[in-house]
Amino acid sequence: MHGANRLTLDATITERGDLRYTPTGLPAIDCLLRHASVQAEAGGERKVECEVAAVAFGETALALAKLPVSTAVNVEGFLARRWRTGTSLALHVVRCERIFERD
Repeated sequence: MHGANRLTLDATITERGDLRYTPTGLPAIDCLLRHASVQAEAGGERKVECEVAAVAFGETALALAKLPVSTAVNVEGFLARRWRTGTSLALHVVRCERIFERD
């Protein structure tokens, strides 16, 4: 079964765990992403701030492991229950690009 579950987010890496490997040898990394923006809602503007738990595997995990904390990124992925807790959500990052500030 396929359904829409896609999230794109501009964020800053606020915490990043160590690169680890799954029992099958797949690289994996956990991080915490902070987002802040102004969004349109009900005819007005709303200031939005949130932190999102995220995890990445494979090549995406290797790329994230090279980025320092406080790096601005644009990520894309899907939401799923965290396998360790089974109750909270995590963003599973499948694409991560560094955002370079313009002068």
